[in-house]
Amino acid sequence: MTPSDEILDIVDENDEVIGQAPRGEATARGLRHRCVFIEARDAEGRVFVHRRTATKLVFPSHYDMFVGGVVGAGESYEEAALREAEEELGVSGLPRPEPLFRFLYDDGAHTWWSAVYQVRCVLPVSPQVEEVAWHAFLDDPELERRLGEWPWVPDGLEAYRRLRELRAR
Repeated sequence: MTPSDEILDIVDENDEVIGQAPRGEATARGLRHRCVFIEARDAEGRVFVHRRTATKLVFPSHYDMFVGGVVGAGESYEEAALREAEEELGVSGLPRPEPLFRFLYDDGAHTWWSAVYQVRCVLPVSPQVEEVAWHAFLDDPELERRLGEWPWVPDGLEAYRRLRELRAR
């Protein structure tokens, strides 16, 4: 099965399931589904940052300060957060990611309910080559410097903006 064949729950503006569709169809038709974003920090508190591969269905070759992805049909946000974090970081035995908040992302072409988590990864990472073209752990000032220099995934930027607001309170 290819990623575009993966079955997703399609949800309404209240995050209630209203149907199912293959991922490729959901992307092509702009059907609202669910995604998870996990901020992964290493033992020194640096953020895992990566550039997505050129073959990604959405936002290819863009940088992201979150690992994550779509929530499969019938899967909970919590299950997806742990699965996606372990898959993308290439580790097993991560602690369960801590939920922070949810928001509806909608840029006119793409829309999904987004659940944001954080996790500490003290294990050596070996990111999925199908997902990650480049990676590094960056401290917060370096990440902030790169925001204006690199092309970032817009949904990740929105999640990051909201996360900074949450932490500033």
